[in-house]
Amino acid sequence: MTVRVIFVSPAIGPELRQARFADEASAYGGDAAGGLDVAHGEDALDEAGVRAARALRPDLPAASHRFVSPSARCRRTAEELGLADAVAEPALRGCATGRWRGRTLDEVAAEEPEAVMAWLADPAAAPHGGESVRQLCARVAGWLDGTAAGLTGRVLVVAEPDAVRAAAVHALGVPDLAFRRLDVPPLAVVELTGRAGRWNLRLG
Repeated sequence: MTVRVIFVSPAIGPELRQARFADEASAYGGDAAGGLDVAHGEDALDEAGVRAARALRPDLPAASHRFVSPSARCRRTAEELGLADAVAEPALRGCATGRWRGRTLDEVAAEEPEAVMAWLADPAAAPHGGESVRQLCARVAGWLDGTAAGLTGRVLVVAEPDAVRAAAVHALGVPDLAFRRLDVPPLAVVELTGRAGRWNLRLG
């Protein structure tokens, strides 16, 4: 049987506009490990993000399974897309960035330029004390090959951009160095089809 997994990235909001590392303490209700009892966060999206999500809502297909990254911006995006009943999935949370969380990339680069360069160049690097890109890719791959592969029909997922990129890397079977070469803009729609242990990236 074939399963179709349609990922939607979160709508634009303050963190994305400022290129700010997600603050897990606020995004996940104080539980950086991925707690599910989170506030939806009225300020997780800005007005433009809310309008864009509502505009996309009629274009999304019906799905028998719905999941959402447990961050405030993904939960709020899911609400505006009409997916308020989506199941929070910790495996699809964004990359944990340790001591960099809540700060902008520019701020960190000014104070730790060598660390940022290592983080951007090496998928195994985690100079912030959090999670490496390689670990993130393995986590998302595990969800795809485990939970998602066991489903049938259509699956809708509102997921962090990091998780969407990791899913594409896994589907294509490319080295995790390719993670940094993939851009996921707000409300990007990325579809994967899975069958017999293989994933394909659907374009168009």
